[in-house]
Amino acid sequence: MIKLGLIKENKLPADRRVAFTPEQCVAIMSEYSNLHIVVEPSPDRVFSDDSYRNLGVDVQDDLSDCHLLLGIKEVPPEFLIDGKTYLFFSHTIKKQEHNRNLLKSILQKNIRLIDYECLVWPNGQRVLGFGRYAGLVGTYEMLKALGIKTNRFSIKPCYDAANYEEIKNILLSIEGMIKQGRHKVVVAGGGRVVAGALEILDVLSLKKVDHEEFLNQTFQETVYVHLDNHQLYQRKDEQSWNHDHFFKNHKDYKSTFEPYTLVADILVNGVFWEPAMPRHFSKRDTANPGFSIKLIADISCDIEGSVPITLYDTHPDNPVMGWDPVKQAECPPYTPDSIDILAVSNLPSELPADASEGFGSDLMRSVLPELLNPQSDMIKNATLCAEGKLTEKFGYLTDYVENNKL
Repeated sequence: MIKLGLIKENKLPADRRVAFTPEQCVAIMSEYSNLHIVVEPSPDRVFSDDSYRNLGVDVQDDLSDCHLLLGIKEVPPEFLIDGKTYLFFSHTIKKQEHNRNLLKSILQKNIRLIDYECLVWPNGQRVLGFGRYAGLVGTYEMLKALGIKTNRFSIKPCYDAANYEEIKNILLSIEGMIKQGRHKVVVAGGGRVVAGALEILDVLSLKKVDHEEFLNQTFQETVYVHLDNHQLYQRKDEQSWNHDHFFKNHKDYKSTFEPYTLVADILVNGVFWEPAMPRHFSKRDTANPGFSIKLIADISCDIEGSVPITLYDTHPDNPVMGWDPVKQAECPPYTPDSIDILAVSNLPSELPADASEGFGSDLMRSVLPELLNPQSDMIKNATLCAEGKLTEKFGYLTDYVENNKL
């Protein structure tokens, strides 16, 4: 019998998501007779302890007899159990400085770590992720900020809504005011994050236009344009676009975003970004009198990354920071000349029930069978370390762990 434990989220502030809902736990144990699931008690989880107990799922404090431990966010080192197999988002594969000690502790405690972020299909596409929910919540919260900025409407924060269905009903109640605002919205990027953002705009039935129309025409209603990578970046040598070349040679590309800074008033940013990539604009560009963007939902939330005026990540209770383009410094948001930036780094946690259900569904369907297969290449390729050592694939993290010069 394999025992799987759903751990309490101990990283603060506590995340309300979970890998499997109560109903999913029951379905899994019905399908796999050799698998037993237990749940660590949590006062913060979106599904109460009793919601698991009432369906016959065991809730217990001690998970030391579990073979597999599943969480969502990073596990603080003091809560790690020696010698276990963990699955969670470790946020270490890019050598994130703030999680160096976490990976050190995982190695010292002989833990086998399987990182959700590294679970990929043969074509390289990620199997799991909360990107859609980041896009949904970030775009909704952008609209909430728009209501404050324009003083035209007021809606509750996403975390106060019961679920996505309530979110859609709220959006439909302000649909007319959004359309009448005659805003020009740029959605930048691709993947699940942008799919979620576009889903929100489609709930509002906003008009989609192509890039030529967006740049050259005026409209009597709010419109949006979607710019994928091939429309956001151009090779410096002016050769034709090649998807594979782009992802292997970011430094060889320049941004083509400047024209949109002169006609758009809202940016929804969902691009994947790393330091070798160009930014959409510079801080100094915002001082240009023609710079027209006044509200940004930086769903990617890379600090001073593709949006250089994202100075830090914000909190759901205070999600928007302001940027003074004249003083080139942070300022209070919603002031007359401020550019306002939504930069919450953990957006899916604001829609925890829906996000958990979607994540758990993908985990059940695509990962659990692999996890129970000792020969799985998917699991092997997502295993950062085992028995106190980094695996060969992640050997590049050695300097990071040893605290040598990166």
